[in-house]
Formats: sequence, C-alpha cells, structure tokens
Amino acid sequence: MKLGDDDFTLFGLAPTQALNRADLDARRRELQAEVHPDRFAAEGAAAQRVAMQWAVRVNEAWQRLKDPLSRAAYLCQLRGVPVDAERNTAMPAAFLMQQMQWREALDEAADAAAVEALDAEIAQDEGRMLTELTTLLDETPDTAAAAAMVRSLMFVARFRHDIERRLEALDATR
Repeated sequence: MKLGDDDFTLFGLAPTQALNRADLDARRRELQAEVHPDRFAAEGAAAQRVAMQWAVRVNEAWQRLKDPLSRAAYLCQLRGVPVDAERNTAMPAAFLMQQMQWREALDEAADAAAVEALDAEIAQDEGRMLTELTTLLDETPDTAAAAAMVRSLMFVARFRHDIERRLEALDATR
C-alpha cells in the first residue's frame, strides 16, 4: 500500500460504481486493524504518527467510497472528467422543469403526508438516476454524461435535505 494510491487500489477493489457495501466495510475493518496506531506502540512515536496517517487515509477513502454519489464523483475525477459542480451548473431544461415542479409541490404541501408522498416520488427518481449513473460509469462508459448525472443527483440530494427539514418543522408544530 502507498499513501498516494487511489481509494480503489488502497481497498483492493475494482474502480467501479457498483460496489458491495459489505465487502467495502469488511475491507475497511481489515485495513484499520493493520494500521491502527496501537499496533505500533512499541515502535515509538514516529511509527505511531505514520500509522495515524494511514488510519486517517483509510477512513477518508472509506467515506468517499461508501457513498454512491461521492464514489461516482471520485470515479469521474479519476477518469479525467471532474464533476466541477461549483462552476458547471448547466442542467438539461427538462431536469430544471422537474425541479421547479418539485419545489412548487413542496411549497404547496399542507401536511406531513403530502411531504412524505413527494419524498417517496423523488426517492424513486433518485434510485432510477443512480441506476443510470452506474450504467454510465460501469457499462457504457460515458464519464462526461456520468459527471452531468452526478451534478443532477447533487441537486436532488440537496432537495431531499430540504424535504427532511420541512418534515422536521412539521413535526415540531405537532
């Protein structure tokens, strides 16, 4: 292992969007056991500092790989097509129209049941988009289209967070 290895190499996994979460978690536990600073206590402070760097590196890689959206963004970056969501905000017109409809539906939702129904609809669309993203990254591969899909999914994730906050606000008024 090298600190500079990409996350997939570090974990001994193929660089694909479709990952088995149980395998990823098991590999994390194995790696953390190998690099835990306590294992290097007899070797002195310098060895423990290096072990701590490794433990942090393993945890950062695991955090990135466990989340499908961050994993996809990372794959795009590795393949030379960064998502660049801060500067590239272009979205297809149909997607923007869908977002406006969802925003209006959230604004008009009178109770928790209506908000939950909207969230279920969006979750279904999000699942479809994630499946399409996996196809774009693992089967097609079309990294540019995948990067655009990641940007769309980032918007969906932020909107679902807004729904969550709305549900919390509705719960607080009960």
